[in-house]
Amino acid sequence: MTQIPQIAPIGTEGYLVRFADRLDDAANRALVGFAEALEAEAIAGIVEISTALASVFVRFDGMTIARADLVLRLQALLDSRDWLTAAHGARPRRWRVPTLYGGAAGPQLGEVARLVGLSEAAAVRELSAAPVRVLAIGFAPGQPYLGMLPERWDVPRQTELSPRVPQGALVLAVRQFNLFANETPTGWRHIATTHLKLFQPDVPQPFVLRPGDELLFPAVSEHDWAMLETDPMGGATLEDANNA
Repeated sequence: MTQIPQIAPIGTEGYLVRFADRLDDAANRALVGFAEALEAEAIAGIVEISTALASVFVRFDGMTIARADLVLRLQALLDSRDWLTAAHGARPRRWRVPTLYGGAAGPQLGEVARLVGLSEAAAVRELSAAPVRVLAIGFAPGQPYLGMLPERWDVPRQTELSPRVPQGALVLAVRQFNLFANETPTGWRHIATTHLKLFQPDVPQPFVLRPGDELLFPAVSEHDWAMLETDPMGGATLEDANNA
């Protein structure tokens, strides 16, 4: 059996630190903490640290740090604490993102509600109150994969792509949300839309969200949602602005 966490080479300039063989909430929390600690160490020669659902990718400059030395530093950090325990003690940033469900803003809400055996109203109530974490950023700049939803929301992806969902679309599949940074086709079901602009290239931190953040998507009225259209944050607020 492969030992986890595992450090494995990826190509000529990278290592993958794997915390699980598949998506697991506890492992994802642990790897986010590990990536933050690795970034804080500011090891000369590491040029990129990227988190995925179950692993951390580390790219390095071989002219600055030798492979063997990098592996020793990664292993030392892994051995320095129990990352599963440490992750439970960390306080995440918590966001509230005003969301318009159903209708033109979420044309597949009814389909999803039927698949899980709920009315549309009950589905909105449950999803509005379901906290989710940023499991990874990917696919497009600043775009988050969010989970995990309760087991009843293990809805499969569609067999065919929807040709277009708008920027800010909240889509659902396999107990996860995805919040789209750009207009795009998708195999996930479109249940709602927000006005949050996830990628803002003209500010010092262009990605609004980061791995480990927690989000709620409370339902708002069409009138209140429309009032937020010109706000780059789409009305999204941090529970604790000092924790930013």
